[in-house]
Amino acid sequence: MDKLTGVGVSAGRVIGPVLQMPEPIREPDAASTLTEGESPEAAVERLKEAAEAVKENLKERAGRASGNAAAVLKSTALMAGDKALLKNAGKLVTGKGLSPERAIWEAAGDYAAQMKALGGYMAQRVTDILDVRSRIVAQLTGQPAPGIPESETEFVLVAEDLAPADTATLDPAKVIALVTSEGGPQAHTAILARDLGLPAIVAANGALEIPNGTTVYVDATDGTVVTTPGEKEYRLAQAYANRKPLPEFDGTGKLADGTQIPLYSNVGNGKAAQTAAEAKAEGIGLFRTEFAFLNRDEEPSVEEQTVEYKTVFDAFPGRHIVVRTLDAGADKPLPFLTDTSEPNPALGVRGYRTDWTSPGVLQRQIEAIAAAAKDSTADVWAMAPMISTAPEAHDFSAMLEEAGLKTHGVMVETPSAAVTSRDILHEVDFVSMGTNDLTQYTMAADRLLGPLAELNNPWQPGVLRMIDLTVRGARQAEEETGKAKSVSVCGEAAADPALAVVLVGLGVNALSMNTRSIPAVAAVLKSVTLEKAQQIAVQVLDARSAENAKDVARAELPVLDELGL
Repeated sequence: MDKLTGVGVSAGRVIGPVLQMPEPIREPDAASTLTEGESPEAAVERLKEAAEAVKENLKERAGRASGNAAAVLKSTALMAGDKALLKNAGKLVTGKGLSPERAIWEAAGDYAAQMKALGGYMAQRVTDILDVRSRIVAQLTGQPAPGIPESETEFVLVAEDLAPADTATLDPAKVIALVTSEGGPQAHTAILARDLGLPAIVAANGALEIPNGTTVYVDATDGTVVTTPGEKEYRLAQAYANRKPLPEFDGTGKLADGTQIPLYSNVGNGKAAQTAAEAKAEGIGLFRTEFAFLNRDEEPSVEEQTVEYKTVFDAFPGRHIVVRTLDAGADKPLPFLTDTSEPNPALGVRGYRTDWTSPGVLQRQIEAIAAAAKDSTADVWAMAPMISTAPEAHDFSAMLEEAGLKTHGVMVETPSAAVTSRDILHEVDFVSMGTNDLTQYTMAADRLLGPLAELNNPWQPGVLRMIDLTVRGARQAEEETGKAKSVSVCGEAAADPALAVVLVGLGVNALSMNTRSIPAVAAVLKSVTLEKAQQIAVQVLDARSAENAKDVARAELPVLDELGL
């Protein structure tokens, strides 16, 4: 096969030799039992010590990372210390006399099977569970922990998929591109590849059959891998290598005609916020507060939360910060708040809906946000995820009003919220579109499943028209209420420079993205006037496929090729 097709998730065109991920940690012998002279109690203790060592290693790596990488490593560390997992493994040691490595292998395998059977978001946790299992077995048996292959030269990494802990520590100086046969555009692997600025393609069926050492051309803009690159491919790769350097972001997002489009950053903690401030982001368009909860088995106190939130607020004194209340559930379960036994977590009790089943947690969080805001000069806005109706928006706004928070908003992630945005914006001041979830719900396609990756594309006409409907509803609400209604995008779509132009053309007021993407988006926005962006948006709305929509936009934006985007 000379050409493979997948889904490009982080742009770039490179040529290099393939290195496949090494063989995973092998399954311990099914007959592996306790070593002679070791008591079951001592073996269980050894198992706990190994798990704790893995947990601490992951936490240490999280401390050296930032943004999404830090959050993912913290989440994986939490799984390494999962009490239920270790308890079940311990029972296999004491009840069946299995060795610690065999016991954790079986216990984690059963846990992973349960998650896979649940489907949707919970199925995505399988990669994390199996990664933790391998790391604990390696710790117990003295083997090297699983990880990225080492090489003295640059290479294209090919894998079925990567564990979040691996993706978070990729060295872009050696790994020049990433190709996986599984995964989707919103899986951890894709998100972290974008954070690293690493050309990446997911859902490339057949990638695992490429022999090590094969020189391949990876076009992560088009989502193709050519295993026998010719003159054309070498020319394109060379043009990418010689692309114009991105100008440094000067702290003001604007179009060629001077129209200002604020460019904000998505963060999960104070460290990431400080990095965003140093990169001159204009503020925080999405503060993912749940990341501060992921390593907790119980709800943090109001005082603890206040301190955590203030670290983010202090990074942007006097500037705009949008706080999203807990987006718990689905792929971000919290032991004190969510039910992991739901048959369809993506459509279950998540986000704002957790207040229905666990009343009090949201109210206490809002109290902490208000306390941190009162002790800060930041312009703090608050919004709730997974709002579907105007009455929900009304009730959330009332909670914020009671706490003394002045600017109220909600996420538009469901088709219902998009088509009723006019009604919702009679209740709140702003909406922010989470295009990752809006895409999966509009297309009825789990955003983490590789086979559905093409459907899970924000360029899909159905998704673009949902965005258009949202903006139109906001403008109606403005006319009817006499008050300005802000519409922003904080999903991954905002980080795509070509799509950013379309979003602005559709009437979006502000964009928020991972910090690394801001300079590229800023550079492309500066190349067009508002009128030009609107013209492109009109053409794109007439497209009949995601591929056609993207091609139409890129054809109008030659700056993309000049900058290698």
